Amino acid sequence: MPPQNQPASSTDEHLSITDTLAAQAFPEGQSKTEHGWGGPGFHIATLRVTQDFWDDRSPEIVEPAVQELESDLAAMTSTLTGRWGDPITVDLWPYLGLDDPDYPNIKPAPEPVRSFCNLATSMLVWRIPSTGRWLGLTIGQGDRELPFELLAAVGEESSFPQ
Repeated sequence: MPPQNQPASSTDEHLSITDTLAAQAFPEGQSKTEHGWGGPGFHIATLRVTQDFWDDRSPEIVEPAVQELESDLAAMTSTLTGRWGDPITVDLWPYLGLDDPDYPNIKPAPEPVRSFCNLATSMLVWRIPSTGRWLGLTIGQGDRELPFELLAAVGEESSFPQ
């Protein structure tokens, strides 16, 4: 345990946030939260954000930023795997086109999968025992110039990506 006056490590802070989300009631409607947003059946939190890349998108700038997030993701993955076993990797590409009006018979992806598929290509997912919920982690980016983000989501079992 860190001494009283020192901040917790980023992994400890990230785990604290995800533990809170896993235990928290879901909001009845879309709403912003301290760490992100939520709605009926889901929470999404931004755990860490890089700089944006409006001025410089060179590999010397982007790669170290992404590597830091990947290190955070690896630390979170190790801890959560110790708790709940190996995650499954979910490919998010198939969910991307589910909101296409040209295919009215295809049901849109539920949140939080809908938000994640617009930011990332895959996510790691654990079922949280005895809760009827799952936790997903990914690194995403909304557009080339925007920051990369380490994201966590908690969703109801009914929205578990298959």
